Amino acid sequence: MLDNVADRQSNRAPAGVWLGVFRARETSVFLALIVLVGIMSFASPYFLDTQNIFNVLRNMSTISIIAIGMTMVIITGGIDLSVGSVLAMSAMMTARLMVQFGFNPWVAFAVGLLVGALAGAINGLIITKVQVNPFITTMGMMSIGRGLTYLFASGIDRTVASNIPMRDEALNFLGAGYIGPVPFPVIQMVILVALASLFLSNTVLGRQIYAVGSNEQASRLSGVDVDRVRLFCYTLTGLLAAYAGVMTAGLLSTAATNAGMGTELDVIAAAVIGGASLAGGQGTVYGAVIGAAIMAVLRNAFVLLGLPVYLQTVSIGVVIILAVALDRLRRRGQTV
Repeated sequence: MLDNVADRQSNRAPAGVWLGVFRARETSVFLALIVLVGIMSFASPYFLDTQNIFNVLRNMSTISIIAIGMTMVIITGGIDLSVGSVLAMSAMMTARLMVQFGFNPWVAFAVGLLVGALAGAINGLIITKVQVNPFITTMGMMSIGRGLTYLFASGIDRTVASNIPMRDEALNFLGAGYIGPVPFPVIQMVILVALASLFLSNTVLGRQIYAVGSNEQASRLSGVDVDRVRLFCYTLTGLLAAYAGVMTAGLLSTAATNAGMGTELDVIAAAVIGGASLAGGQGTVYGAVIGAAIMAVLRNAFVLLGLPVYLQTVSIGVVIILAVALDRLRRRGQTV
């Protein structure tokens, strides 16, 4: 009798595992990506061209890298609207230090990363210590960062703000280089995503990030330093935005004053489409990358099919609303 029960349970276990896999939000989003790719492969003969695929991957790389940090912020129940401005500010600082002050390119790069991390840390400190709403805090930093971008572009002599060239080939390689046929930004994206996923699933701090988003009060009572966890997430997001800024400037060989405009919406959309819940406690880095891939394929589809630009913007907005609505319905179904 006991042997029969054990046999039945062992037979059910694999089925339960596979059922859990197919119920995972990331799996359904990935299937949506596969369907979208299949449709585009028939709609345009150029979509599956190797060069076009690499272009799609390169275009999604900076969004995916910033989405690593944004996903962690959203898992804790927060939001960061400043990443686009931090991206531009850090890149402009790097270029200004090299061009006007003659800094070693890698020292300037390090300072640019520090500026981004500092902006993220300021966000985290205001949110945790002053208890200002994350939306308001990061919206304020978005304005501050964009203003500082113009300042770094024009200098304190109040000349007209302009773009600054990135004249170092090694730094430009971060955004424009290739390893064989593969764009180097894609390789960086894969490495960072893999490391971040391992961090979230295999470290104490990674598990604390989920705990804070799931139940902040219970986390505090169990000894988790909630403020430290949130500060880490916002600082990391600022650092990754700065890194993506230098990559973007390297791709264009220019630090542009309008860089990162609207990037925050794309990054948030990637995380939400990929399964991160704005209520906190849920989300994965892999899911955010899938979300970024869906948006990149959509943008590429509009270009290949020659559709109007306004439809591209509208479609991304519709996808974001649908993703959030489906998340709300799914969470409501879990509580019933």
